[in-house]
Amino acid sequence: MPDQPIVVWNEIPVSDMKKAIAFYNSVFGYNMTIDATGPNPIAVLGGNMTVVGGHLYPGKPANSGGPTVHLAVPGKVEDAAKRCRAAGGEIVGEAITIPPGRFIYAKDPDGNSIGLFEPAA
Repeated sequence: MPDQPIVVWNEIPVSDMKKAIAFYNSVFGYNMTIDATGPNPIAVLGGNMTVVGGHLYPGKPANSGGPTVHLAVPGKVEDAAKRCRAAGGEIVGEAITIPPGRFIYAKDPDGNSIGLFEPAA
């Protein structure tokens, strides 16, 4: 298993699909829409079902914010933080630098814990 991906998919529960899609499209530059082809409506993160990733789905977010999903942002993490606030999210702390890049902890409008991640150049 050492050559296999560790995380292969994630699901983020949201209380309002349209509001959540608007938030993620605004903050991350996605072009997501609702996909109703399965048993439940979903919105694929990034809008591309052909790659490993994740999706939003109608559900009840965890009271504590649940696990943190880190998502790559276009451009600088500080610009993503501004878009996050403007779209109704919350920034939780300052930018943190690690060898693969920089990130800021945030919460989406439902209180889900997300990381705004800027890969190292």
